[in-house]
Amino acid sequence: MADYVALNIGKPSAGGQMRSLPRRSVWRWWNQLSRFQRNLICMISAITMVTIIYYWSLLSEPLIDIDQNVEHLPHQQQKKLHQQNVNKIIEVGHVAVSDQPQINAPLSQDLQKPPQQNLQEKDNKVEVQIEGEESRRKDLAEKEDVEDIQKGKPEELIGQVVPPDQVKVKVVFPPPSNEKQEAVVAAFKHAWKGYRTYAWGHDHLKPISGGYHDWFGLGLTIIDALDTIYIMGLKEEFKEAKSWVESSLKFNTYNDVNLFEVTIRVLGGLLSAYHLSGEEIFLEKALDLGERLLPCFTKSPSGIPYSDVNLASQTAHSPKWSPDSSTSEVTTLQLEFRDLSRCTHDKKFEESAFKVSKHVHELPKTDGLVPIFINPNTGWFHSYTDIKLGARGDSYYEYLLKQWIQTGKTIDFLKNDYLEAIEGIKKWLVRRTPKSNLLFIGELKGGTKDFVPKMDHLVCYLPGTLALGYHHGLPEHHLKLAEELMETCYQTYAQRPSFLAPEITFFRFQHDVAAKDDMYVKSNDAHNLLRPEFIESLWYMYQITGNTTYQDWGWSIFKAFEKFTKVDNGYTSIGNVNTRYVDETRPRDMMESFFLSETLKYLYLLFSDDRELLDIDKYVINSEAHPLPIYTS
Repeated sequence: MADYVALNIGKPSAGGQMRSLPRRSVWRWWNQLSRFQRNLICMISAITMVTIIYYWSLLSEPLIDIDQNVEHLPHQQQKKLHQQNVNKIIEVGHVAVSDQPQINAPLSQDLQKPPQQNLQEKDNKVEVQIEGEESRRKDLAEKEDVEDIQKGKPEELIGQVVPPDQVKVKVVFPPPSNEKQEAVVAAFKHAWKGYRTYAWGHDHLKPISGGYHDWFGLGLTIIDALDTIYIMGLKEEFKEAKSWVESSLKFNTYNDVNLFEVTIRVLGGLLSAYHLSGEEIFLEKALDLGERLLPCFTKSPSGIPYSDVNLASQTAHSPKWSPDSSTSEVTTLQLEFRDLSRCTHDKKFEESAFKVSKHVHELPKTDGLVPIFINPNTGWFHSYTDIKLGARGDSYYEYLLKQWIQTGKTIDFLKNDYLEAIEGIKKWLVRRTPKSNLLFIGELKGGTKDFVPKMDHLVCYLPGTLALGYHHGLPEHHLKLAEELMETCYQTYAQRPSFLAPEITFFRFQHDVAAKDDMYVKSNDAHNLLRPEFIESLWYMYQITGNTTYQDWGWSIFKAFEKFTKVDNGYTSIGNVNTRYVDETRPRDMMESFFLSETLKYLYLLFSDDRELLDIDKYVINSEAHPLPIYTS
C-alpha cells in the first residue's frame, strides 16, 4: 500500500473559477486539525459572534418611548426623558430618526436639543457630523445677548447634579429696566472704581484714606462681588475680576482664616459665579479651597468644625479667645459644601458639613432655640451662653429652611426643626412695645433665661426668611409675623435723623409714662456698617407679595446711603446715625465686601420691574447673597 495522502482539490469550472471544496473534504480537514487548533478556532468564532450581536443591539435599540402626552408630565420629568434620548444618540454615535414629540422648554430650542446633527451629502454619501460641546459653548459665548435665555433662570441647572465635564448654561440677565436700577449700578461702579484704584486684590477698601484692609488676604471684595457684577451685566468688570481670580487668587499662604466667613464669601462667591457664567476656573478654585477647609471638620473629634484653619498647612483650631465655635458659624456651611459636592461628584464635602446638621438636630434645645456657642471637642452646646437671633445665632435658623429648600424639600428633620424654632421664637423672644405696639425680637441671657429687649440689625434678615418659608408652603402665620417685624425694622431706619439704622436697637416693652419713644439707641450702638439684612428682607417680601411699599422703603434707604455714606472713593461705614448732618456721622473709613455682594445686589433686585429677576424657585441664596441652584434631593 502506497504511503500518501489524497487531496481532493476542486477542478476549474468552465469560467476558470475554482469550484468550492466538497463538504466532506472540509470535514476531513477539520478532523486533521489538532485539538488545540480546533479549540482556538471555536473561541475566536464565539468572540466574534458575541461582539457582532452586542453592537447590532446597540445600533438597533429604540430610543426611550415618550408618550404622546409628554407635555402633561412635570417639566423636570420631561427634561429627564429628553436627556436620556440625547445621551443615547451621543453614545451610539449615529443620528436616530424618531417620531417622538418635541418637548417644550422655557429656554431656547438650541439649548434643549442634543449637539447639532447635520447631514451633508458628499460624493453621494451621507456624513453624520455631531458637533462637540465645546463648539456649542463657544457659540453661546459669542451670543451674549441671545433672547432665548430669559431672566437668569437656568432651567438645565435646576434639580440635577451638573458634573464639570457637561455643558453649563450661561445665564444672561437683562440690562437695568428703570432709573432706580441704573442708580444702583452707578453706585456699584463708584465703589468698584475706588476699590480698583486703591485696594485691588486686597480684602476691603478704606475709601477715605485711599488704602486697604486685609482680613484674610484673599481679595474678598473681588470674589464677593463676582455674581453682583454678572447680574448687573458689567462685562468689562467681570472679565477683569475673572482674570484676577485665574492668575492671582492663591490659597497657599500661611495665614489663618475663619471657616464660616471664607465659606460664605469666597466658596459661595466662586460657586455662584460658576453657576451663572459657566466658567470652569471658578469651580477649580472652589474645589481647591474646599479641600483646604475640610480639615476643620475631619480633625475635630466630634465632627463639629473648628472655627479657624491655616489654608497652607491645613491645620484647624479653635479661636485664640475661646475653645468654642459659634453655633451660627458651624451650621451655616452646608449650602456651599453640598453644592461643591454636587458640582464635583465628591460626596465628602457634603457629608462632612451635613454631619454637623444631623448632630445639632440630636442635641437638646429650648423649644427649638439654641445657645450661641458649641464646643468642637465635646460636641455639646455651651449652655450658659445667650440665646438670640443676632450675632452668632442668626443663620442657624436661616440654613435650616434653606437646606430643606436646596435639597428639594426632601429632608424632613430640617423643616421640622425650623418650624419648632419659629414657635420657640414666638414663645420666648417676641414682645411688643406699649405705645406703638411694634413687634420686636429680644434675647435670652445665658443660664438665667432673663429677657433682654435688645435687637441687632442682623435680626432683620428674619422677615425675608419667614416669607421664603411661606412661599415654599409653610404656614401663613409665618408671613404675618414677617410683615409685622418688617414694620419694626423699617422704623429702626425711619426714626433715625439720618434714615439709617443703628447696629443695635433697644425697645421698651413695659409701660413707662415718662418714656417718649418705644425704641432708643445707645451711643456705642449707633454705627451703621452698610449692612444688607433689611434690604434682603425687602426683596423677599416684594418678590413674594408684590407690595410696592417695600420698593419705596428701599429707595428711601438707598438715598440715605448716598447722602451719608458716599465719599470720593467709595462708600464708608459711619459711627453715628443719630444726626441729620453729614459732618457729624463720624465716618469709619471702611467698605466691607458685603456692601457690594449683598446690599447693592439686593437693592438692584428690589428695584427690578421683573419681580423674579432672580427666581427663588430656581435658586437658594446663601447667607452672603450668593445664589446656588436648587436640587431635587
